[in-house]
Amino acid sequence: MLRPHGGAAGGGIRVNPIQHVRVKIFASESARTDLGDAIPVFHRWIQDRVCPEMLIDVADYRHVPNGPGVMLIGHEASYSLDNSKGRLGLLYSRKQAGGEAQENLRQAFDAAVAACGRLEQAFAGKLKFDAGDCEFSINDRMLAPNREATYLALKPEFERFLAEVWGPDSYSLERRGEDRELFQVSVRKLARLSH
Repeated sequence: MLRPHGGAAGGGIRVNPIQHVRVKIFASESARTDLGDAIPVFHRWIQDRVCPEMLIDVADYRHVPNGPGVMLIGHEASYSLDNSKGRLGLLYSRKQAGGEAQENLRQAFDAAVAACGRLEQAFAGKLKFDAGDCEFSINDRMLAPNREATYLALKPEFERFLAEVWGPDSYSLERRGEDRELFQVSVRKLARLSH
């Protein structure tokens, strides 16, 4: 764990920094879709209550270059067809605090994978996601600054989670971004060699 929140390094309550987890699952390079098509899809998700979270509204940020695209804003979490850094993907942003690290990683990843499946169905072949190519970030710069010390402290939690999801030694894990950005790791599932 990192330094205790609200206390000196030697005492106080230890806080799990793996909260406010964000998972971005990247779309395949061949994905060619108009992000505006997501607006009615996301509105249907609100009306039909297809997600476990309370969904509130849809926001259109397509005018922002390499930005958040189209967002589905919820109370506990938000979803977006995100085009940050020029890479399209489904971004799930967990807003809730609390819970254990493994539980939080699993919940966010599962929610993102489920949303990708629903979007692939809605876009009928125009959009495909690769759950083996994703990025995890933590939207809390105080609990998890994007520094090497944070990475070294949190790496065992990510390794434990990824080993459970894909198996030991079946993934690559790498810290990304600059200090001023959110803590983020790039994760890729490695192809298995067949004998």
